[in-house]
Amino acid sequence: MASKPNSRTEPLLPVELGAGKIKYAQGMKAGRWVFATGLLAQDFVNGIAPDVLAADAPHAGLPKREKEALRIFEDLDAILRAAGTDPSHLVRTDQYYTTVKAVPPYQQVRRAFLKGRIPPSTSIAQQGLLLPGADMTVQAMAAIPEPGFAVQHLKDEQLKARPTSGYSPALTVGDFIFLPGCTSLATGDEPRRNGVAAAALMAEGMQWGGQPIKLETEFIIAKRIAPSLALAGATLDDVVHAQVYLCDPEDYSAFHAAWTKQFGEQGPSVSIIPCLAHGLAPYDGKIEINAMAAKPGSAARKQHIDAGVATAFRHQPQAVRAGDLLFIPALLAVDRDGLLAAAAVDRRQPYFSSSAEAQAEAIIDNVARLCEAAGTALANVVRILLFLTDMREFYPVIKVWERRLGGRPLPFAAIEVPAPLPVPGATVMMEIWAYAP
Repeated sequence: MASKPNSRTEPLLPVELGAGKIKYAQGMKAGRWVFATGLLAQDFVNGIAPDVLAADAPHAGLPKREKEALRIFEDLDAILRAAGTDPSHLVRTDQYYTTVKAVPPYQQVRRAFLKGRIPPSTSIAQQGLLLPGADMTVQAMAAIPEPGFAVQHLKDEQLKARPTSGYSPALTVGDFIFLPGCTSLATGDEPRRNGVAAAALMAEGMQWGGQPIKLETEFIIAKRIAPSLALAGATLDDVVHAQVYLCDPEDYSAFHAAWTKQFGEQGPSVSIIPCLAHGLAPYDGKIEINAMAAKPGSAARKQHIDAGVATAFRHQPQAVRAGDLLFIPALLAVDRDGLLAAAAVDRRQPYFSSSAEAQAEAIIDNVARLCEAAGTALANVVRILLFLTDMREFYPVIKVWERRLGGRPLPFAAIEVPAPLPVPGATVMMEIWAYAP
């Protein structure tokens, strides 16, 4: 059933992609916000733009990954200006790469394009992207300037990023606080081992003495996230949404135990997403966490949404509303017994159904329920992040979205992540943000 036509959002620069004529919204305008999702260096006809690939003369001009980043930022600039804002009002960027080798050229272009005014950022290496030849994709969020809604970058010598990345350790706009992806990478004069802060690791030479993922998680929360929040006068209680990237799927349960110990059962919405081994800034780091928070005492206070939706982890919030935004963490098609029976592959008749399509149907059903419980609608979705263990499942998943939203252009990104996801048999996971005025 298609969503009711009660959207309070506006697709920006919509295009159709490929033979399947996938309707893609390069950006979404929603109140005082603009979102750009799934940006690739594409020309919307050939996939990755031929001048970026330069297949016949690949070394005749700029390096391919620099051209790739330039094309993405030129497109981002056009999206922001279509919404009535510009790059100086960016509040967050998220980058996914197919290789860590793509990070330095991307960051070089970003520093120049943004003139050093870089918002909190997350950079993660993943298994694959939506187009052959793509080495990077970008999601961004920006404010539309108006009185009382100005972007403020907060600085701190102990928390500042490396010069190569240069992002702010915290940023505020309106009632919200944005933090970058925080890792255990040593900073300043912190004792370290192979670049990781020694305080985040077991004692040197020990084979036991704590669980490594718990030690690293507790270090990042106490020594990176909490001090960054303090720059804006906030505490851990004010965090409304977080994304967590884990390099080892064996760490799912231990991480969540450490997280719940810190945040309790009424913590922020949290997406727990696998990434490549050694896919973070510190080579030996196991985890990266980014977060958004509400200013203490503001109208964006955390509100938990309960629509009876099953989650992969015990005590994982189904969704959180803060101000005019609804955050739905990475959902799977699950119930209390694991993967939904309707989404499982019938091994006796494996080719007579699509598990990916069934998973998408179930997840979108739950997203719609959560939107309704939060006082908004599926038509107000502004960011769809698809995490797939096999990119070949993208098409049946996105066609379900198209049908449910009546052909409305969609603000999507698709990232291929390493298996397994937190529930056996699951191959589709979605994080959704919606506008909730």
